[in-house]
Amino acid sequence: MSTETAGAEPGGSLTVSEDAASEALSLLESEGMDVEEAGLRLFVKQGGCAGLSYGMRFEHEPADEDSVFDHHGLRVFVDPASLDYVEGSHLAFEGGLQGEGFHVENPNVVSECGCGESFRT
Repeated sequence: MSTETAGAEPGGSLTVSEDAASEALSLLESEGMDVEEAGLRLFVKQGGCAGLSYGMRFEHEPADEDSVFDHHGLRVFVDPASLDYVEGSHLAFEGGLQGEGFHVENPNVVSECGCGESFRT
C-alpha cells in the first residue's frame, strides 16, 4: 500500500477540498466507522454513455494494493487501475438544491456525457 499526503507530488496525486473531506468524515462517523482507519473509496468502472463512470463507497480499511491519500483528515483509497484514470483529480463537494453531492474534477477527461455522470479519457 502506498500512502500519499496532501503535499503529494503530481503524477500520482489526488486532492480533496475541505468541504468534501468534512462532508465525508461526517458521513463516515454517522455510519459508526473509525475515521482513523476507514475512508472513502474512489474508483472508476465501465458504464455510462461516455464509457466510464466514477464510483464511491465507504470502506473500513484500504486494500494492500491501494494508494491512500490523506486530506483534511479524510483517507481516500484508490486501486491501481482506477488511479490511472483519476490521477491529478480533485474531489469536491457541491451543495445546493440540485448540485448536492461529491464531484470529481478530472484533468484527464476529454469528454463527458451531458449529465456529467460518465466520461472518457
